[in-house]
Formats: sequence, C-alpha cells, structure tokens
Amino acid sequence: MDALQHRLRTLPETETLSKLQKRRQSVDGIVRDLRVQVSDLGEEQRKADADVEQVKTRRERDQGMVDSGAVADPKALERMLGELESLHRRITSLEDTELEVMERLEEAQAALEAHERELGKLDEEIATAQAARTEKVSQIEQEHSGLEGDRKTAADDLPADLVTLYEKLRAQKGGVGAAALRARECGGCRLALNNSDLGMIAKAPADEVIRCEECSRILVRTSESGL
Repeated sequence: MDALQHRLRTLPETETLSKLQKRRQSVDGIVRDLRVQVSDLGEEQRKADADVEQVKTRRERDQGMVDSGAVADPKALERMLGELESLHRRITSLEDTELEVMERLEEAQAALEAHERELGKLDEEIATAQAARTEKVSQIEQEHSGLEGDRKTAADDLPADLVTLYEKLRAQKGGVGAAALRARECGGCRLALNNSDLGMIAKAPADEVIRCEECSRILVRTSESGL
C-alpha cells in the first residue's frame, strides 16, 4: 500500500502534465501579449492610412487648382507648386511609415497564428495526458482499495497489542514494521543471525513475537528462514 501511494505521488504522467501546463501558461501569456500588439498595430496602421489619404486629398485639391489655372498670380502659383512638392515628400514619408507598420503587423499576426496553433496542440496533449493520468490513478486506487480490504482482514485476526507494536515500528522504521526471516537473515536490516540466535528462535513457540536484535523489527518466520 505504501508503494502504491509512492507510485501515485510520482506518476510520470503527473510530471508530463505539469510540464505541459507550464508550457501552456507561458504560451498563453505570449498569445495575450501578441493579441494586444496586433490590435495596437492595427490601430496604428489605420491612422497611417488616414494620414496618407488626408495628405493625398490635399495634394489632389491643390494640383487641381494648378491644372485648372485657377491660380493666376505668379507668386501664389509658385508657393502652391512648392507646397505640392512638400506634400509629395510628406506622402512619400507617410507611405514609408505605413509600409513599416504593415510589415510589423504582418510579423505580429504570423507570430500570433503560430502560437495559437501551439496553444491548440498543447490543449490536445494536455487532454491526452490528463486522460492517461486519470486511468493510472484509477488503477492504482482500485489496487490500493483491494489491498486495504486484505489488510483489514489480516489485522482483524491479530491481537490488538501486536498491531499497535507493528504500527509503532512501521512509523519508526521507514514503513517496514515486520520483516521476513529468510536464509538466516533479517529482511529489514539484512543482518545475518548467528547460530545461537537461530537456535533460540527455532525453539520459540509459533505464536511468540520474535524481534530482530539489530533493528527491533518483528521477525516473521517462514519455511525459508533456515531454522
């Protein structure tokens, strides 16, 4: 039962799921940041588009006045031609800005799409890992429940003071309160018993509680004890 609890705490599926969830949390943060970036760049592009259109409209208006001969005064015409040249340079600058914003927006959109795809893939992997972990946990819990029933049945047949002693030793000895005496050796501390000790154990009644001289665990005599 202790081994099953240890397996439950150290399932590889749990570690896999934890890593996937951490990666998803990281990618989800990146996606949120990219969505804000795409939104901001979209707004920046709309502003750049509007600026270009505004200056182009003004240029077309002035160019129309020049082409129609509506500006008769030579000095005024000269000023307007200079302004048209300035507007042309302004449009070129604004269009360069517009293109730069478009490029940044396309890069951000591509990065966003890539991370959204990764997020979808991670969700699938997490669902698979969760299902695998749930199945393993269910198997272990069923096995643990069965052993718990067996243990209760076995403990019910034992004297209460012996069960109390066993539980005390189990708490003190790393979960092992009783150990098999096999091939003249304590299964708890691996101490090899001498002939004198073995002789005394061999003569002891079957219902007498035998303790290991080295580790104090309860020694369980078996057909392989070497007595």
